[in-house]
Amino acid sequence: MDVNNLVKDKLLKVLIVDDELDICYLLSGLLKQKQFDASYVTSLSDADIALKNNPPSILFLDNHLPDGFGLDFISGVRKKYPSIKIVMITAHDSPAERKKAYGEGVDYFLPKPFSRNTIYSVIEKITGQQPES
Repeated sequence: MDVNNLVKDKLLKVLIVDDELDICYLLSGLLKQKQFDASYVTSLSDADIALKNNPPSILFLDNHLPDGFGLDFISGVRKKYPSIKIVMITAHDSPAERKKAYGEGVDYFLPKPFSRNTIYSVIEKITGQQPES
């Protein structure tokens, strides 16, 4: 059995939930460059459907979305999909939001704007795997 084909079949799945399409394009592009199977949705209702249909290994979750707050969505994800790593991405970085996010169970809190290296570093921290070149 060819190990390279096995790795390609087992790409790490990432779901991005953000209502800013430029963030979705940027983040999914960065992740695809490193051989991740990245997709995105722009609302919590679409995120709920995406999670049911194809649960990812990593969820990048914005807080301020058109149909609610990512912070309020975390506990449901934790109950239904406890193995998913959750990264909160938000432009609203405050000690109170960080505390609430970690209290709800996020694995990492990442303020916007973020860099390519920061994204790769976060993935390495939460998965223990270094993104491929």
